[in-house]
Amino acid sequence: MMYSQFSIANHLPEVKHALHFQKCLVLGNYMMLLSFIIIACCIAITFALDDYAAMSLQIFAHIATIIFAAALKLGYVLRCIALHGFGEKDF
Repeated sequence: MMYSQFSIANHLPEVKHALHFQKCLVLGNYMMLLSFIIIACCIAITFALDDYAAMSLQIFAHIATIIFAAALKLGYVLRCIALHGFGEKDF
């Protein structure tokens, strides 16, 4: 396939709405990457750095872990929609 993972490709495949699928793929990938980084930071604050973080920050990190886990899943769904639109069968 001729689609890009983190930027809009110059040459897209001959698929109806290929530009929309490409944007969906790029957005999904960035959402997954950013969410994973934030989740890792929140887990580090919650468990590894708990002696150095204020209680309010730990509570925020717990809540943010749940919220960004949902964002990670949403990014994966966007990615799957895009790949399905490009004709991929395995994700």
